[in-house]
Amino acid sequence: MEFVDYYNIMGLEDDASADDIKRAYRKLARKYHPDVSKEADSEVRFKELGEAYNVLKDPERRREYDELKQYQGAGGAGFQPPPDWHARESINPEDFSGVGGADYSDFFEQIFGSRFRQQSGGHSEQHFDARGQDIHSNLSVSIHDAYKGAMVELSLSTPVVQNDGNIRTEQKKLKVKVPAGVTNGQKIRLRGQGGPGIGNEAAGDLYIEIRIQEDSRFHLDGKDVSVSVPVMPWEAALGASIEVPTLNGKVRVTVPANASQGQRLRLKGRGLPGKVPGDQYVILSVIVPKAVTEEQKQAYQAMSELWSLDPRTDDGGNS
Repeated sequence: MEFVDYYNIMGLEDDASADDIKRAYRKLARKYHPDVSKEADSEVRFKELGEAYNVLKDPERRREYDELKQYQGAGGAGFQPPPDWHARESINPEDFSGVGGADYSDFFEQIFGSRFRQQSGGHSEQHFDARGQDIHSNLSVSIHDAYKGAMVELSLSTPVVQNDGNIRTEQKKLKVKVPAGVTNGQKIRLRGQGGPGIGNEAAGDLYIEIRIQEDSRFHLDGKDVSVSVPVMPWEAALGASIEVPTLNGKVRVTVPANASQGQRLRLKGRGLPGKVPGDQYVILSVIVPKAVTEEQKQAYQAMSELWSLDPRTDDGGNS
C-alpha cells in the first residue's frame, strides 16, 4: 500500500500551523469544488483535499497520522501500519464531516476506514459551504464626475449561477454610484456583486478601484486641483482681475501687481469636496506677445530703454 502525503496534497510543510491548514483548505476547496472549478481533475482533487483536511484539522488525528509517517517506505511505497494500530481508540465520525465524498483512498480505508464506518453506520455524506470570492475591477471617470458625483455604467465579466446550478462567466452591466469627492485609487465596495457562494454561504463582494482620467485643463493631486492660466505682461506687472475656470464654473481672481511666471494663487476649498475639501491653485503663465507691427516693435524698444536689465545677471527689477 502506498502512503498518502496529506501535507503535500494541501501544499503544506509538516510543521504547518492549524491556521495554515485551514487557510490552505479554504483556498483549495474553492479552487477545486466541482460546482465552480474549471480544472479537468477537479472532482478527484476535491476528494483528495477533503480526505487530507479531515485528517489534519484535528490535533489528535494529525498526531496519529504524523506517527504513521515513520512507517512509510522509500517514496511512500511499501507502507505498513504498526501491528496494534486497529486496537487504538476509534475515530469520531463527526471529525470527518468536512468536504470531500464517500470515496476515500485505499490508504484511508486501511488506516481509518473500518472504524469510521462502524461509528458512522456507513454514512459519510459531507457538505462544504464557502463564501463567494471577492472580485476586483476598475472604473474610469472624468475629473468632473469625481467632483460632482455621478452614476456610471460598469461592464465586467463575472461568474453567475444558472438555473441548472452550474456557474458560468457572463458579461454583466452595473450602475455604479460614484460619490462626489472620490479620489484617484479609491475603492468602492458593492456587497454581494462578487463570485457566487457555495452551499449556504453568501456571494462575495465587488471592489471597484476609481481611476480619474487625465484632463486637458485641470491637474489633480489628491484632492487638490491646479490649472494654468495665461496672463499678459502688463497684467502681471500692474495687477488685474481675471476670470479663471474651476470645477464648479468660472470665478474672478485678483492677480497681484508684479506677479511672476509660475506664481501660484490659492483658491481655498475649490478642489475636490470632502470632509476636508481640497484647494485649487491657479498657476500664472505670462505670455509674451509677438512684435509684428512697427508700433509694437517701438514699444518693446521703449521698454528695453526703461529697464536696462540683463535677465541673465539681474533679477528683473524685483529687488
